[in-house]
Amino acid sequence: MGTHEAPRDALRDALRRALRGDVDFSSTARALTSMDASNYRRVPLGVVAPRDAGDVAAALEVCREHDVPVVARGAGTSIAGQATGTGVVLDFTRHMRAVVSVDPEARTAVVQPGAVLDRLRAAARPYGLTFGPDPSTHSRCTLGGMIGNNACGAHSVAWGTTADNVTGLDVLTYGGAALRLGRDWRGAPDGLRELVGRNLAALRTGYPSGLPRRISGYALDALLPERGGDVVRSFCGSEGTLGVVTEATVRLVPLPSAPVLAVLGYPDESAAADAAAGLLPLGPLTVEGMAADLVRGAAGLPRGGAWLFCEVDGPDAAARLVRAADALDAAVVSDPAGQRALWRIREDAAGTATRMPDGTEAWPGWEDCAVPPARLGGYLRDFRALLAEHGLRGTPYGHFGDGCIHVRVDFDLWTGEGVGRFREFSEAAADLVVAHGGSLSGEHGDGVARAELLPRMYGDELVGLFGRVKDLWDPAGGLNPGMLVRPGRLDENLRFTGLPVVGLGREVARCVGVAKCRVEGPVPGPSVMCPSYRATGEERHSTRGRARLLHEMALGEVITDGLRSEEVREALDLCLSCKGCRSDCPVGVDMAAYKAEFTDGYYRGRPWRRPRSHWTVGRLPEWLARARWLVAAGTRLPYAARLAGVTPERPLPRPAARSFVARHGVLAGEDAVLWPDTFTNHLAPEVGEAAVRVLDAAGIATGLPPGRVCCGLTYVSTGQLDRARAVMRRTLDVVEPVLGRPVVVLEPSCAATLRTDLPELLPDDPRAARLAASVRTFASALEELAPQWTPPRLDRPAAGQTHCHQHAVLGDAAERRLRERAGLNGELSGGCCGLAGNFGFEPGHYEVSVACAEDRLLPAVAAAGDDAVLLADGFSCRTQLDHLAGRRARHLAEVLAEGLG
Repeated sequence: MGTHEAPRDALRDALRRALRGDVDFSSTARALTSMDASNYRRVPLGVVAPRDAGDVAAALEVCREHDVPVVARGAGTSIAGQATGTGVVLDFTRHMRAVVSVDPEARTAVVQPGAVLDRLRAAARPYGLTFGPDPSTHSRCTLGGMIGNNACGAHSVAWGTTADNVTGLDVLTYGGAALRLGRDWRGAPDGLRELVGRNLAALRTGYPSGLPRRISGYALDALLPERGGDVVRSFCGSEGTLGVVTEATVRLVPLPSAPVLAVLGYPDESAAADAAAGLLPLGPLTVEGMAADLVRGAAGLPRGGAWLFCEVDGPDAAARLVRAADALDAAVVSDPAGQRALWRIREDAAGTATRMPDGTEAWPGWEDCAVPPARLGGYLRDFRALLAEHGLRGTPYGHFGDGCIHVRVDFDLWTGEGVGRFREFSEAAADLVVAHGGSLSGEHGDGVARAELLPRMYGDELVGLFGRVKDLWDPAGGLNPGMLVRPGRLDENLRFTGLPVVGLGREVARCVGVAKCRVEGPVPGPSVMCPSYRATGEERHSTRGRARLLHEMALGEVITDGLRSEEVREALDLCLSCKGCRSDCPVGVDMAAYKAEFTDGYYRGRPWRRPRSHWTVGRLPEWLARARWLVAAGTRLPYAARLAGVTPERPLPRPAARSFVARHGVLAGEDAVLWPDTFTNHLAPEVGEAAVRVLDAAGIATGLPPGRVCCGLTYVSTGQLDRARAVMRRTLDVVEPVLGRPVVVLEPSCAATLRTDLPELLPDDPRAARLAASVRTFASALEELAPQWTPPRLDRPAAGQTHCHQHAVLGDAAERRLRERAGLNGELSGGCCGLAGNFGFEPGHYEVSVACAEDRLLPAVAAAGDDAVLLADGFSCRTQLDHLAGRRARHLAEVLAEGLG
């Protein structure tokens, strides 16, 4: 294909003339689609988001005329590199994302390729039905991507792979043919049936047997006469190399009537693997395995070094399974919330596996082979030995009941020596899998990572047959070239090549692309990430999208302006710095920190380009400390918003008549230091007064710092890092005499800044780490310093929001316990309020700010009764509620102080 020779502008213009959908050849679009969830990177010419099948046909025709390849892409969560390409990317997630129909009588549904799996499951649920395959990325993966990779998921032991659950496909070939494929020879290209007939012996003997998870290569054995010439099944898993799906008819299965999760504990993953196959005769719906190395906190898990997650239908079935399991320990969970919490541990493994226990990095690459389930324990022991032989580490997990193993390995993909070891290990691991009668891929496909190794599994004759089949479907070779047949080398096009090994480039490389930040629909629990994506639905406003743009900025090939990049600035502009990704992203991407570093660099040397709000809101602590009267007077002016450079849609908060410190003077107690943050001190002193009253009632004598202090939050969030460091050093000088005492911080955003940004920005000052370790929230201080104190009993329902920084950095376990002891019943919403400090006041942010509030906070408050206590410990959250809902929320300290009488 003449990809690089094609005149990109002419191609773009021709596509725009031919399509109703979106055609985007910008640097941003190309950067966002240069990677998937693999180790690989290939830069496309541009991105097309077709509106319908007619648009797809038109795009294929234009690309064919320009001799340009096409890659069909869903959510981009493929782990082997097959969702990357150098031609035109077809993005189906923007427009072709509908669940067209559900037929409960026939137990089928018709979907477009960009439909997210959870949307299909939600549409089928009212009829007591679901789609059986359920990868851990079910909240963002698309049906088109699942068909391309023959995705499986946890329930495949009961309901099979995607190929088992597709009954018909509408497909367009690169050559322009529109085909309707069925579970027989319908829709097969000319010559396919004859080719199969001439190669029956190779097809009958060349595929390993006893493998429920054989995803590698083309499933040509589905075309054998004894299997009815099943074209649909042979097409599934072809990774977009044969045709482009425009619509699919899928089979639905009944939901279990009473799902119960039995978690079984074993000494290690090999013992769990040995046990897994023996449970299959009991008819479990899932048999998932993972080891303790991948668990961030084992709440709810039974004793053991590894676990099997076995879902069954009904408590009797659970009891039978536990009796037969011969496990160290077991936990049986029937309530849905408890099951979701445990399943989240397993689903996050794809991300948590990228960090070794010592904090070093691990990567995909040898991701998901499968062996016969009865051989899994032996395979894992041999695999562990192979890792040790090559000086590598990794923690296996996955679908033990199907013999399918996922693992992230600590490959060094930054140096030539490390890449060489990656190749050597991959070749040896392929031989080991084949020796155990297995498949190189058991779920995620071959892509770039394993296609080169297919001759080791299938032999040259069968792999040659794959190429002849590809040529029948796609004689021009225009669909996803280099996948499955005639592949490139597995150590080429690595996304680390050329990336700086230190600094921002190294940091953003930790994003492996599993796209948990792209979750659609309702989000259960306290999760925050990613509020701006949920508001706009645009990839560039997701954590992954921003990480990809920063990655390309560091490489300098697609985005060439470095820290002056307008593409990156525009994408980061709508980042709320909520820090949700720091905790909710399975690999701990910290986009708030990256945004601060980029913003600092973007304006460095040209401060006159900074928005006025950076000088006003960004330096609010200084204004309030030095010219409080001026701020108070300024907020009353009719043109105050324009003067301050903030949005006129919002009323400006006004300083209180007297600050908290001015009201109280010096508090001299020595049990703890009460931190007079800017918001509490100047804008909400009633919160500080309430906290003093409650702490005093609990017998905790608090003192104030011996001078003016500031955590530096507003400087960090506006990317004024030199100023932030100066403010932080001055604060450390002030608090040095009282370092070592617990520091009670009432404002969660300030507490989070002291806990994380302070030591990260001043790593060489030991006082920073000491102060960070001393930070306590209001509730955790009461729990630690006055464990015997009994709060007033309020016995009222509660609603409101857990501050996003509290969730991400500090945790809210102590707050939950304190509310429970006080009789404040009910869950606070997750998400972000949308105001987020300076964000919601800046021009151009108002609509997104409101959309973030409307996502979770405002519905939760609206659903609360009039007698509910509205809780919001963050000043921004309270301000947002007051402005958008006309409801007054209070800090927990205020509510408890009121309860004291």
